[in-house]
Amino acid sequence: MNYGHVSVVSVALGVILVVLTLAYVAGQPFSVTAQEPKRFQYKIVEAIRDTQNMQTILNEYGANGWELVAVSMGDMTEPRLIFKK
Repeated sequence: MNYGHVSVVSVALGVILVVLTLAYVAGQPFSVTAQEPKRFQYKIVEAIRDTQNMQTILNEYGANGWELVAVSMGDMTEPRLIFKK
């Protein structure tokens, strides 16, 4: 009897068993817990059309966790910066 052949077959079967086990575990659905829907806050800030002023406002709100999402020109003289958090 060729014991080298039996050893190779045993190793191959072991590898196949490990691969099948991993595939089975990876295919199992994860439990999902219900999450509360995200709630956002919005803030509209009128800014003077001055680059330094706008940059100061953007940095201030950004440092406090606000994200600029839109700029509206309103009456075309003063931009409105719309932030979301």
